[in-house]
Amino acid sequence: MADSVPARTSFIVRLARWRVPLGFVCGVIAVVLSDPTRASLLAGAVVGVCGESIRIWAAGHLEKGREVTRSGPYRWTRHPLYAGSSIMGVGLAIASRSAIVTVLVLAYLSVTIAAAVRTEEAHLTEKFGSEYGAYRQGTASPVLRRFSAARAMRNREYRAALGFVVVLGILALRSRGVL
Repeated sequence: MADSVPARTSFIVRLARWRVPLGFVCGVIAVVLSDPTRASLLAGAVVGVCGESIRIWAAGHLEKGREVTRSGPYRWTRHPLYAGSSIMGVGLAIASRSAIVTVLVLAYLSVTIAAAVRTEEAHLTEKFGSEYGAYRQGTASPVLRRFSAARAMRNREYRAALGFVVVLGILALRSRGVL
C-alpha cells in the first residue's frame, strides 16, 4: 500500500482482510466462555438458521466481481451477506448463553463488518463507478433474476453453513460436559 494512504485506512483494510482468521480466534474464546443449555442451543439455532437463510438467498443472486447485483435481497440492502452473518452471530451468542460471549460477538461483528463494508464499497465504486453510485443512492433499477442454488454453491456459501453447524455442534458437546 502506498505511503500516502492514511494509517486509519490501512488499518481498516487489514482488519477487513483478517476478519475470518480473527473470527476463528474469537470463536475459540467464545466456546471456552460459553455455558450453553439445550434451550439456548435451540433458540440460537433458530436465529442462526434465519441468518444463514438470508446468506444463502443472497449468494444465490450474487455475481461477485461481475456486476452490481440488484436482485433478490440486494434490492433492499447493499450487504445482505453481512446482515445474514450478523444474525448468525446473534444466534451463536444466544446459543452460548454468556453475556461475555455476547459482548465479544457484537464487538467483533461491529468492527469487522464495518471495515469490510467500507473497503468493499470503495472497491465497488472504483470498479463500477456511477453504476454502483446509483445503486448506493437507490436510483438504480432492480434486476429480475431467479435464485440459483448453483450460484450459491459457486459463491461457496456452503462454507458458512458448515461453519455454523460445526460451532453449534461444539456448543452442544460443551452443554453435555464433553468439552
